[in-house]
Amino acid sequence: MRLTYYLSALIVGLFLAGCAGVQGGMSAETRTALTPTGKLRVAFLAAPIYAAKDPATGELKGVAIDLGRELAQRASVPFDAVVYPTFPELMGGARSGQWDVALMGVDPERAKTVDFSAPFMNVEQGFLVRAGVTLGTASTVDVAGVRVGVLEKSSLDALLSQTLKNATIVRAKSLAENYALLDTGKADVVAGTKPALFAAASSRPGTRVLDGGLPSDQIGMAVPKGRAAGASAYVGQFIEEAKAAGLVKAAIERAGLRGVVVAPSK
Repeated sequence: MRLTYYLSALIVGLFLAGCAGVQGGMSAETRTALTPTGKLRVAFLAAPIYAAKDPATGELKGVAIDLGRELAQRASVPFDAVVYPTFPELMGGARSGQWDVALMGVDPERAKTVDFSAPFMNVEQGFLVRAGVTLGTASTVDVAGVRVGVLEKSSLDALLSQTLKNATIVRAKSLAENYALLDTGKADVVAGTKPALFAAASSRPGTRVLDGGLPSDQIGMAVPKGRAAGASAYVGQFIEEAKAAGLVKAAIERAGLRGVVVAPSK
């Protein structure tokens, strides 16, 4: 009888432990590896697909904030947003220990510096054309004399450098500088994610987001290389659970992002 009791207790204990794992339970070792400063520092580029300031409160809101806070809650640590104006600065922050996880496009070159989760959202990319420029669709951009603005060292920069044969690429160090190229006539079109392009077009009369586009940017969550393996493994598990539970979909919808969908589960 006593043996039966102990076996039952053991089975119940194992079941509860399994449930805790599914719900995001984190070991002390993993917590230390993921949050060495005692808080979760979540990095992302200053771009609408990640977060934007609420015009009324000035508070950052968006997918990066929602997912970052959820992960910090599971780790039982404070959440800290770390926003970068450029990709080189963000990647430099990985090497110098300025952040713990980051949201960014999955890219082979970046994977030399960080460990990626599977993608959690796919973002349509395309072109915003300056007022008065007669280009009709994305497929007509690559012609001689057309100047294409793009964020330096972004995944789009790498893609366009390989695919554009006739148009001229003009690189900008920040998203603000990229749109300034369009505003000042130094570029005829700018490349970017469609959510950002639609937002930019709303305040620039006569500009148009071209029909068609480029391959979608796959966004994942990254951990700097050098952390204990448990940190990146936990982040990968968190992303899959967040997709399955509808957390990513809800975050996209709250942010009102156009041209963004939840990435398929692994």
